Amino acid sequence: MSHPSSLAVPYPARPTLRLMESLNSRWHKAALYTLMVIVIFHWAEHLVQAYQVFVLHWPRKMSMGILGMYYPWLMSTEALHYGFALVMLIGLWVLRKGFVGTSHKWWMVSFWIQFWHHFEHLILFYQANTHHYWFGGSVPTSIGQIWFPRIELHLFYNTIVFIPMVAAMYYHAYPPARDAVKMVCSCSRHRHTAATDALAA
Repeated sequence: MSHPSSLAVPYPARPTLRLMESLNSRWHKAALYTLMVIVIFHWAEHLVQAYQVFVLHWPRKMSMGILGMYYPWLMSTEALHYGFALVMLIGLWVLRKGFVGTSHKWWMVSFWIQFWHHFEHLILFYQANTHHYWFGGSVPTSIGQIWFPRIELHLFYNTIVFIPMVAAMYYHAYPPARDAVKMVCSCSRHRHTAATDALAA
């Protein structure tokens, strides 16, 4: 028979769970800013690449964005592109619990779009490493590339991931009163006012 006092001692939380809780509460704002810097930098790379193609009229093989102008060998590997997609996917998943209500819905829209975007890059990464090209291509080819050129396709993917992220961040920073009372992080710009109004209603 267990001693009554032994039942009162809780099991210590696993370090991974403690980290996840912290990332979605007291460290949520800092973690979100870090992820957004990565996302914006990645999106800017695609915008610069599109500028090089459509405005400067550079050949597509030479249009590699900002990093590609200095490290062309890096941009020609699928590892970097897959790494960006994977980091974004992990960030969206790990930080999802800090969002509530309307912001959570928008955040998860972004996650599921990025899940597909990541899958497309996984296909490219696999082909680049096995040299087994799909769909009759002579280079790594994703599913979307059956119908659309790669530069336009991945600019589109990053844009439709970014838009719901911005919506989620807005509703997270300026939550409706019904959502503000559920938040456990300090991301809201008017959390106390909204929460007070909701409780008084």
